[in-house]
Amino acid sequence: MRSRSSRRQFLRNAAGVSFASLLPKGLIAAEARAERVTVHAEDSIGLVRPELHGQFAEHLGSCVYGGLWVGKNSPIPNVDGYRKAAVDYLRELGVPVLRWPGGCFADDYHWRDGIGAKRPKRVNMHWGEYVEDNSFGIHEFIGLCKKIGAEPYIAGNVGSGTPGELRDWVEYCNFPSGSTLSDERAANGSPEPFHIRYWGVGNENWGCGGNMQPEHYADLYRQFSGYMRNWGGTKLFLIACGPNGNDVNWSRKFLTQAAGRTPHGFAMHFYEGSPLTPTKFTPEAMDTQMATFQRVETAVMQQRALLDGFEQQGKRNMSLLLDEWGVWDRMIPEEEKNYGKLWQQITMRGAVAAGLGLNLFNRQADKLYMCNIAQIVNVLHSMLLTDGPEGRHCVRTSTYHAFMMFKAHRMKTAVRTEKEGTDALDLSVSASRGGGEMIVTLVNPRTSTDVHADCSFTGAAPAGAMAQILHHADMNAYNSFDEPDKITLKPHAVSLENGRLRCDVPAMSIVTVALKA
Repeated sequence: MRSRSSRRQFLRNAAGVSFASLLPKGLIAAEARAERVTVHAEDSIGLVRPELHGQFAEHLGSCVYGGLWVGKNSPIPNVDGYRKAAVDYLRELGVPVLRWPGGCFADDYHWRDGIGAKRPKRVNMHWGEYVEDNSFGIHEFIGLCKKIGAEPYIAGNVGSGTPGELRDWVEYCNFPSGSTLSDERAANGSPEPFHIRYWGVGNENWGCGGNMQPEHYADLYRQFSGYMRNWGGTKLFLIACGPNGNDVNWSRKFLTQAAGRTPHGFAMHFYEGSPLTPTKFTPEAMDTQMATFQRVETAVMQQRALLDGFEQQGKRNMSLLLDEWGVWDRMIPEEEKNYGKLWQQITMRGAVAAGLGLNLFNRQADKLYMCNIAQIVNVLHSMLLTDGPEGRHCVRTSTYHAFMMFKAHRMKTAVRTEKEGTDALDLSVSASRGGGEMIVTLVNPRTSTDVHADCSFTGAAPAGAMAQILHHADMNAYNSFDEPDKITLKPHAVSLENGRLRCDVPAMSIVTVALKA
């Protein structure tokens, strides 16, 4: 099930306000610059697939245990063991696809540990060597996906698993009935098959997934994938481990060795790191981190071009994924001790980073099939934060609201935009069109320079512009457990005259405009 946002839903909070009433005192600083933007409404790029807004949940810190899953007997409000607030918020967000159980954890996870009444306790060797009870397994994961409307994406174990183990997992999940494995699934409470399409054949096999050479991993991919079948009428979409960042050497050697059995999907990972802790950023550090997204976009274009070079007869049979991305700051040991491994506060800077990523996904919609931000709750660039695995609080981060602003793009056709600046920190723009409307999103990643955007259109005469903004003047501001709505969506004034859209985009803000077109 995919969540779409209607124009009515998007504009509900933006209607009925005047331009003057929407300019809070001090919103536009003294230092400002004008930037011209052109939206070419008839120059189509590709479909903005909902999967570009995918999510990722790993058995890491308090992402799964304590974040998504608290257990049926927990005093924390829950629905069948799932944290109720998390389910409610994620259903509202609309999660198109959810990747699980890792990450590095996936290549040391054995799926039978997570089924049945008696489950063994295992050490999480990658993330703190804590012992987990396996109370959250494949049945619980599918239950979560159903509750939030997400399509499941399983990362299979190639690092320490066997072809037979992964083959059996597919049968257990997808074979309708009559086999020992499908009947075991039914006995465990799920008589109907799960119909899981997306299967990752390994994860980060160049690193935590086995420290392999690309040629060796390619041989293993060929071997493992050969035992994965389209049981129960579910056509599998098999995803191979792509490069760390823009490592063309890994990609080229893998694709050469895997010739004749190339994957349906090829998944790259690209994080935007920093040596600073989340709430102690300087303008210089933010500029450095935000500039990384230009490198991400270059990597997407180059990796797609490399894949195209291995396609047969000019037809694209391999899709490019970015199934781990997001900001990765320096952790605070005390927060990790209290809240879980890689627990990272999400600031206004994090929202801007998310906006830069989602904008580039729109601009490269013809090259990307799926993207999964890391991670959904309590880990790295998350949508939700709780006050630890036993905490009752659950807040929507600024990044959650950034993703909400991009929902209106889903299932529309991305169209080409043009702007004057080429610097990595210039105004970021994307646009899409469909269903009688056009959506334009502008992101200003600068810390002290506001932008007066002057946007013209070719191939369309838009009307009825309404907008929302996500903004805070302090890059280190965040939604805390005491102030959960410090950063949230607000109506924003724009003007549309003679076919030109004029819009103020303050420093560190995201503005999304909906127009009739």
